[in-house]
Amino acid sequence: MQTKIEKAYNELVELRYQLYDRLFLTLPLDTVQKTGMLLPLLQEACEDGYKESKSPEDIISGFLTTQKEDLNEQERIDFLFRVIQYVERQVVLVDALEDAAYPQIHHMEGSGSWHQMAEKLEGDSTRKAVQEILTDIGIRVVLTAHPTQFYPKTVLSIISDLSMAIREGNSVEIRLLLEQLGRTPFFRKRAPTPHDEAMQLISHLKHVFYSAVGDLLDEIARTTPETTAYNHDLIRLGFWPGGDRDGNPNITADTTRQVAAELKRTLLSKYYQDIKQLTRRLSFEGVHEKLTALRRRLQKELGRLPSNMNNNSEKLTLDQFNLALEEIEELLEKEHSSLYLDLFQSFRRKVNSFGFHFASLDLRQDSRVIQKTLDHIVNASKDLLPATFKELSSGEQIEHLFNITGEIDPGLIEDPILRDTAESIRVIHDIQALNGEAGAHRFIISNSRSGLDIARLYAIFKLCGGPKNKLTIDLVPLFETVDDLNNAAETMSTLYSSPIYIEHLAQRQNMQTVMLGFSDGTKDGGYFMANWGIYSAKEAITRVSRDEGVEVVFFDGRGGPPSRGGGETHLFYTAQSHSVANREIQITIQGQTVSSSYGIREAAMHNLELLLTAGIKSRLLAGEETAIDDQQSALMDEIARASYDCYRSFKEHPLFIPYLLNRSPLKYYGQTNIASRPTQRNQSDSFSFEDLRAIPFVGAWSQIKQNVPGFYGLGTALKELEKQGRLNELIDLFHKMDLFRAIITNSMQSMSKSNFDLTRYMEKDAEFGEFWCLIHDEFELTLEMVLKVSGQSRLLEDNHRSRRSIHLREKIVLPVLTIQQYALMKLQDPEISKASTEQYDKMVLRSLFGIINATRNSV
Repeated sequence: MQTKIEKAYNELVELRYQLYDRLFLTLPLDTVQKTGMLLPLLQEACEDGYKESKSPEDIISGFLTTQKEDLNEQERIDFLFRVIQYVERQVVLVDALEDAAYPQIHHMEGSGSWHQMAEKLEGDSTRKAVQEILTDIGIRVVLTAHPTQFYPKTVLSIISDLSMAIREGNSVEIRLLLEQLGRTPFFRKRAPTPHDEAMQLISHLKHVFYSAVGDLLDEIARTTPETTAYNHDLIRLGFWPGGDRDGNPNITADTTRQVAAELKRTLLSKYYQDIKQLTRRLSFEGVHEKLTALRRRLQKELGRLPSNMNNNSEKLTLDQFNLALEEIEELLEKEHSSLYLDLFQSFRRKVNSFGFHFASLDLRQDSRVIQKTLDHIVNASKDLLPATFKELSSGEQIEHLFNITGEIDPGLIEDPILRDTAESIRVIHDIQALNGEAGAHRFIISNSRSGLDIARLYAIFKLCGGPKNKLTIDLVPLFETVDDLNNAAETMSTLYSSPIYIEHLAQRQNMQTVMLGFSDGTKDGGYFMANWGIYSAKEAITRVSRDEGVEVVFFDGRGGPPSRGGGETHLFYTAQSHSVANREIQITIQGQTVSSSYGIREAAMHNLELLLTAGIKSRLLAGEETAIDDQQSALMDEIARASYDCYRSFKEHPLFIPYLLNRSPLKYYGQTNIASRPTQRNQSDSFSFEDLRAIPFVGAWSQIKQNVPGFYGLGTALKELEKQGRLNELIDLFHKMDLFRAIITNSMQSMSKSNFDLTRYMEKDAEFGEFWCLIHDEFELTLEMVLKVSGQSRLLEDNHRSRRSIHLREKIVLPVLTIQQYALMKLQDPEISKASTEQYDKMVLRSLFGIINATRNSV
């Protein structure tokens, strides 16, 4: 029997998709009509071919011979490109249909919603507990420029407009938009600049997050008005574009300044429009005049931006703005019977959340670059550190760095990367002067390995224009690899042992932010080890922080797919026990995740709710229900170690990198023109596993439908325990431990997007056949074990919407997957001509876009 969600998905997405896809065929687009008529036949040929264990080359060649025998080689290639283009547009149609039906195909008022949480507040004891939690809990969603959005801005706009037209049932507009879609290119001719990336995401802040955050705060205020009145950190936004220097040599100090100014300009424009609307309602004596005056002040302030950050004459400050709002609210209450007070307070809640900065701009740089920058500064100024500095212990070096004095001019550094690293210190102070301290108050250190990495950055801040007595900045280590996660608590303990650093933390509300990277953690240690290793690191860091009286806040670097910390993210936060600091939930969202999970107001509100209620639940249940006992922890350790050993052996296989380079589109990611940064940290002609970024790494496995980062090693680990007669322990763990269940559930999601029939031809490959079998066998073993442990008969048995969405999308994209493999096989021919090589290279690249867009959050 169909559930309500399944029925809604069938009626509002699947059936409508068939209707509008047929409409697409009737449009006056010759290439669309000719291609669309043959596409169902190609899809059927792919499905039947894989059942018969045919290779993609046999399937495509056979289809072309049967259906297009009169075409020459170039015409056949042109036809395959048209198939890719047509399927891309089918995928856009599914995206728009799912967005239009979002409230109906998601549990908007079910588990994890604010509506459900509000119902619990009807009980006095629960209400008091939740109100206490709400006084200091917070979530921070940080938008990053990580290159995983393969739709150009023009297509994203069509998805938005098409979704609205579908929701309104406007058939004329739907037809026009589908025709527009048929004529709109999907491929970017040039890579965006860092400023372009920032502007696209600022547009998202403006059109989605501004209203979504405001509406959610209004919902909370209706239930617990005291919460939003006093906790202004309840929902905050962060921003990386223009500040994230890690591996992106194109970001400069000027870029960072421009982005910060643009954030403020966009926000004040929204405030201006809101006050303009308020003026239409608050036409009362005294109030109207004050609102009008405030609107003029905003208009004047907007005239100063973004051209001149340092002109502070007659500057409107946030304090002045808030004071004016307070006076208006007081007038409404005392002299005008609080008429339209709810509208005015709704606006004030947004001001309390966004300030004058909109989203806090984080800066990030690799620890190795920071070290080189400091080394350069020290070598240029011989008296900054003792001559014997390098012979000292790490603890002694840290103390010398914390006590460093002097001042240098960053402009004198010749190397542009090192100079920018030093200049970024002054940029932070400029932004704080413009947007307030919340505008830029964190510097994240990628690849943090020890306390020295934090001490080096502290020293650069002191030398390059930082205040002498107080650093208005949080130094945030980012731990990513298995070893660094294991050593993270010791690193933090070393820092806490320094009186100077403790004094610095005292000036920062006694709070220390620590970032943990799921993407690189998975790449380094495999799926299960990354998840459990990060949780264990959180426990250890929490313990040493509490011992020192420091409140630690965890910032999770998560990507879109489960293998990069995505998937059903809120399940992980609900599962946090009291042994993990959970005052705040902070996560990154990037690329496709922004458009798929936060692309419309309803989706953004829903996913923000899930995070907030997950944090509340974990605090409410912080006891026996979420506690992980010693036996469970020991079992998780066993699974993690066995899984890690299996994955490590796999990634150390001599064919690991050659397989990705020759049998997947890994090397094509750098040609996509979707980002301003390179695909490797170290730019060289050779591919190094260490320098390979997580996005192309995960994406390459996703393209060939093997999704190794989402399961590899898990099956072997679970099977070892079953062989020991301990299957019941695993089943018990699945039903009693939320965290383990979340890890298994997310792995199921990765596996459900796998299709080994696509690459089964590799089984007999002379070079890679054995390696392919290694991956396939682990997949089959993991599938067997997760079903046994969960008690389910198929993957995602309990998640009907996800299962049906994945099935629909995988079916649509199957011809493109087959074409990509066909092109990769053609490129293996040693006698292929240069002209053909260029054509098939382009085919692999173009198919890469459609495959990623179809799976939503696959990189």
